Amino acid sequence: MQTETLTEPYMKGRGAQLNSHNRFLSQTYVTEHIEGLDEQLLKPERTEIIYTYPKSIVNKVESEDLGFAYSINPYQGCEHGCIYCYARNTHEYWGYSAGLDFERKILVKKNIIEVLEKTLSKKSWKPLPLMLSGNTDCYQPIEQDLELTRKILQTCLKYKHPVSIITKNALVKRDLDILARLAEHNLVNVTISITGVDEKMRMVLEPRTSTYASRFAAIAKLSSYGIPCGVMVAPIIPGINNFDIPAVLEQAGKAGATYAGMSIVRLNGAVGELFKDWLFKNLPDRAEKVWSQICDCHGGNVNDSRFGVRLRGEGKIAESITQLFEVSKSRFIKSRAVELNCSDFNYKANDIQLCMF
Repeated sequence: MQTETLTEPYMKGRGAQLNSHNRFLSQTYVTEHIEGLDEQLLKPERTEIIYTYPKSIVNKVESEDLGFAYSINPYQGCEHGCIYCYARNTHEYWGYSAGLDFERKILVKKNIIEVLEKTLSKKSWKPLPLMLSGNTDCYQPIEQDLELTRKILQTCLKYKHPVSIITKNALVKRDLDILARLAEHNLVNVTISITGVDEKMRMVLEPRTSTYASRFAAIAKLSSYGIPCGVMVAPIIPGINNFDIPAVLEQAGKAGATYAGMSIVRLNGAVGELFKDWLFKNLPDRAEKVWSQICDCHGGNVNDSRFGVRLRGEGKIAESITQLFEVSKSRFIKSRAVELNCSDFNYKANDIQLCMF
């Protein structure tokens, strides 16, 4: 397998340290003999924004493992740079690499609000909670300026359409005004993804995400406004963050989280190569053991696409992780079911607003 490799020093602020080969491309540029080049062919790049104009933006979710029917993603690619991210593979469909390209070439759905309005205005549309986002983080850094997620929430409020959010960025607090109004109608819940409590590990595992402390603070802030909040401990990586499970759930529970979920890491497609490169560069003393334990959770492989198994894993290590999670959850999380309101949806909201003017 050919890869685009980088010379030292280690690229701080990026999860991937290389561009993995795109399986859909027959020809790619790679650096095989850097010492023979007059100039370095491959240089660190600043984030590039690429605008797209899709015809549809609501994705029907067929997976049996996920608890939602539709997802909507304003961005493709993610600046957060989480090395384990399953969404990296989707970047290959656009002709880019799942590695550094995923973090520095961000596709933005410029017309997403227009298309969402058309979708929700259809008489045939059946309202079910939209997951924002099901792929890349809807509150990644560029959202600070572009505000597409905020506009999506405003549109959901306008149509009284239920929406669920999952993010690992404290930027979600910016939209408290809209979230609080959605919560008044039982139209929203927010899940904060928190993978551990070791800040030094976070800085290399998911380098451009919000600090763990700020994520716990986000749960507390949202909860104080009556917005249903939960925590997602995912992915759990044996030998790296599995021992943080009790601490994460304890702090999340104290902050006001009323539900919790988890999944075990799986390294499908190009993510396996990228993660292994990251692992041996950052944790050489335990890399072999961590890699072996991940394999143990998936029948001897690091990848797993089997419905019903892929997210929870199998084997003794996976069972012990699940047991630790369940015990910690029952101890620290005061669980409360979240069922969003689908009965107040109004597909004529746009017409009503026009009549007002």
